Amino acid sequence: LMIDHGVDNWLTCVSNVGTSFIVDGRHLKSLNQGYNKRVAFLMKGKANEFWSKRLACLTEKRNRQMRDAVNKAARKVINHSLKNRIGTIVFGWNKGQKKSANMGNTTNQKFVQIPTGRLKDRIAQLCEQYGLKFVETEESYSSKASFVDNDSLPTFGEKPEGWLPTGKRVKRGLYRTAQGWLINADCNGCGNIGRKVAIMLGLDLSGIGRGALSAPLRLKLWS
Repeated sequence: LMIDHGVDNWLTCVSNVGTSFIVDGRHLKSLNQGYNKRVAFLMKGKANEFWSKRLACLTEKRNRQMRDAVNKAARKVINHSLKNRIGTIVFGWNKGQKKSANMGNTTNQKFVQIPTGRLKDRIAQLCEQYGLKFVETEESYSSKASFVDNDSLPTFGEKPEGWLPTGKRVKRGLYRTAQGWLINADCNGCGNIGRKVAIMLGLDLSGIGRGALSAPLRLKLWS
């Protein structure tokens, strides 16, 4: 099972047994935005070090919601793996990416405050508990290269001169391959994350079909 993380699509997961799903992160993002707006309102006109019982309660509630979201998302990943007899989970992760995030103040706030690092660690803990193999790999250029067309996948900082992908992200969430297929952009990234470690782990990715790349099932956190 290959995992690509984001914000609206918190986790996009594609397996080599032909399954795919997305753990929806929009509700979590909305909760975080509501918390930030409420804190900004209560802090308006106050000194930077100002704190109150109301702010403490709001923060505790938000932290509990985040912990619950982490546990629920991790459980969905593990349950899917056990149900489909998947023994290895590959998580795409670039170390230090939150510290160096430069996507604008608004997007940075959404990206940095969502506890994806804690979710990754929780999935790793559950993998150990259930006897699954957890692998973390860098994900550079996985969203740009075309999985279907087997584009080369350079490591960050080692991109060959003149390297260009054969496919293209035509709009938000949609990727067009060299053959003209329209597939989910995050699912394409998942496939490439799997390719980065396929030889090392001896993974067979031939089971990833067009259906898994085009129509992933969307799962809500609180449902």
